Amino acid sequence: MRQNSIQVTSQKPLGSGFNASSTASEVIKGIDLTGKIAIVTGGNTGIGLETTKVLAAAGATVIVPARDIEKAKKNLQGIDKVEIESMDLSNPASIDVFAQQFLESGRPLHLLINNAGIMWVPLRRDARGIESQLAINYLGQFHLVARLWTALKQANGARVVNVSSFGHQIAPFDFEDPNFEHREYETLQGYGQSKTACNLFTVELDNRAKAFGIRAYSLHPGSINGTELAREAPLELFQQMGLCDAQGNILPEVASKLKTIPQGAATTVWCATSPLLNNIGGVYCEDADIAELDLGNIVHSFDEPSSSRGVQPYSLDENLAKRLWSLSEEMTGIKFQAN
Repeated sequence: MRQNSIQVTSQKPLGSGFNASSTASEVIKGIDLTGKIAIVTGGNTGIGLETTKVLAAAGATVIVPARDIEKAKKNLQGIDKVEIESMDLSNPASIDVFAQQFLESGRPLHLLINNAGIMWVPLRRDARGIESQLAINYLGQFHLVARLWTALKQANGARVVNVSSFGHQIAPFDFEDPNFEHREYETLQGYGQSKTACNLFTVELDNRAKAFGIRAYSLHPGSINGTELAREAPLELFQQMGLCDAQGNILPEVASKLKTIPQGAATTVWCATSPLLNNIGGVYCEDADIAELDLGNIVHSFDEPSSSRGVQPYSLDENLAKRLWSLSEEMTGIKFQAN
C-alpha cells in the first residue's frame, strides 16, 4: 500500500536518548507543565495512573474522567492538581456530558491522553450494537476528541496521545465487518483491529489538526507487569502461553522481561511532552522514541517481549485513515470536520 510521504520520512527513530528501561519521570525531566491542562482517560489505574502522577508532578492540572468515581478517588488520593469527573467510554451520552462540562469551564486543553482501553473480553456490544473493544478502544477516542476539539484549538499548541499497542499487528481494520456480524468473534482480532484503528485515526487527525497547532501520536507502551488490562482473560490462556504457573502466578523468568508501570508510562509521557516532537506528528512510537516501520525485517518472538516492536504500514496508510474517519462519523453519528 502507498504511504503518505511524510509518514514514511517521519516514521523512523529519532535517537531520543531513551530506551525500553526509561521511566516516565526520566523522560519528562526538566519539562515544566505549569499552567497546562491535561485529560487522561483511565488515569486512575495502571500506566494511566502513573501518567497522571508524572504530569501533575510537572505542574499540569490533570482531569481524570472515570467510570468508578470511588475507585478513582481512592487511587488518586494525595495527588495534587488532579480533578476527577464521571465518564464511561462505552456510553456516548456520558462522553457528551463530560466534554460539555469541560467546555463550559472555558479552559483550553493542552494534552488529551486517550489511555483507557480493554482487552481479552468476550463478545459484548454497546447500545449502538458496536463490539466493545472497538467502541471503547477506538470510537470512544474519536468521540471524545471531536467533542473537545474547540478546547484543543483554544490551547494554541496541543497534543493528542492515543495509547495503541503492538497488538495492532494482530489484525488490520476490517471495513467489511468491523462489528463481527458476519464472522466468528475472536477477541484478539477485535483487539487488534481496534488498535489499528487508533493508529489510522492518529494519522488522519494529525493531518487535519496540525494547521491549528494540534499534533497527534499513537504508541505501544510495551509489555507491562501489574496492569488491569487482561483482568477478564481466563487463567488457562496465560497458562497455555507459558506465562504463569498453575496458581496463576506470573513466572519469574517472564516477569523479569516485562516493563514496570513507570517504564510502561514513559512513551505516553514522552509523546505528550518531548520537544523532539514539536514539528512531527501522525507517528507511532515505542520505547520513548518513534518506532521503526515493520517491513518484514523485524523478528518477533512470543517469549521475548522486547521483540514486540515496529509498526505495520497498513496501520499508517493515509487512504485507509481517511476511509476510517468517514466510517467513524457514520458509526458515531458525529460529523467531525476538524476545522
